[in-house]
Amino acid sequence: MTLAVIALGSNLDNPVERVEAALRQLAALPGMRLTRRSSCYRTVPVGYADQPDFINAVCEVDTSLDATALLQQLLQLEQQFGRVRSFRNAPRVLDLDLLLMDGVTLATEFLTLPHPRMHERAFVMLPLAEMAPEYVLPGYGVVAHIAASLVADGVCRLP
Repeated sequence: MTLAVIALGSNLDNPVERVEAALRQLAALPGMRLTRRSSCYRTVPVGYADQPDFINAVCEVDTSLDATALLQQLLQLEQQFGRVRSFRNAPRVLDLDLLLMDGVTLATEFLTLPHPRMHERAFVMLPLAEMAPEYVLPGYGVVAHIAASLVADGVCRLP
C-alpha cells in the first residue's frame, strides 16, 4: 500500500455535497482506504474568474494502485459526477488532482508527481497544511511553511 494525496474541487451543483460525495466514493474504491482529510474551503476562482467560488479539500488515501491506475480511477470518478472539460479553468462539478504519492516522482504526458504547481496554490496548500502540516514537498520544504508563505486572500475554511 502507498500513501497518496488527492485534491478535490467543485463549483457547480451544490459543491460542498459534491466534494463530500466524492470523498465517500474515493473511500469505497477497490484498493483504496481513506486515511485523512481536510476541512472544506471556499475559494475564489483562479484563472477564469467569471464563475462561482469553489469548494476545495484534500485527502490522503492508502492505495494498492500505482500512479497511472489511480489517475485513471480519479478521471473515471470525475466522469461519473458529470465532469465536462469545456475549456481550461472552466466551472466544474468535480475536479480531482493527484498531488503526491509516497516515494513516487514521475513526469509523463498525462501525469507529473509531485504536482508541479501545488506549492503555488493556497487553495491546495492550506487544506493540505491543515491535514498534514508535517508533509515535506520535495524541492520546496515542509507543507506548513509553504502554506504560511502564500497569500491566502480568497481562501476561507468552512465551519
